[in-house]
Amino acid sequence: MKKIDTNKAPKAIGPYSQAIVINNIIYTSGQLGINPETGLFAGNKIEDQTHQAIKNIIAILEEANTSIENVIKTTVFVKDINDFGKINEIYAKYFINSPARSLVEVSRLPKDGLIEIEAVAKI
Repeated sequence: MKKIDTNKAPKAIGPYSQAIVINNIIYTSGQLGINPETGLFAGNKIEDQTHQAIKNIIAILEEANTSIENVIKTTVFVKDINDFGKINEIYAKYFINSPARSLVEVSRLPKDGLIEIEAVAKI
């Protein structure tokens, strides 16, 4: 088991890793729409936070020598299911290989984020 850590994604806000690699599979922790340079949300809109959450995943994957094209499954947690269409529009621009996905509405996310995304990818 190998821990992945990069300054190009926000540091973990608890006792966990940005990602773990085991048997050539990377499991990312959930990524909020936080800009790693400022430590603040990329914006107050779902679009801004969705772009940033995905960029954070990309940075973690690249640190592990893989890419978004190798993602096989994502889980998306959203504050408001009514943002489903906006999220899909942005998501489709990044995840062009259409990995398996679950998307669920939750009552609250860490730091009151609007979206959190985690991914599983092959190395």
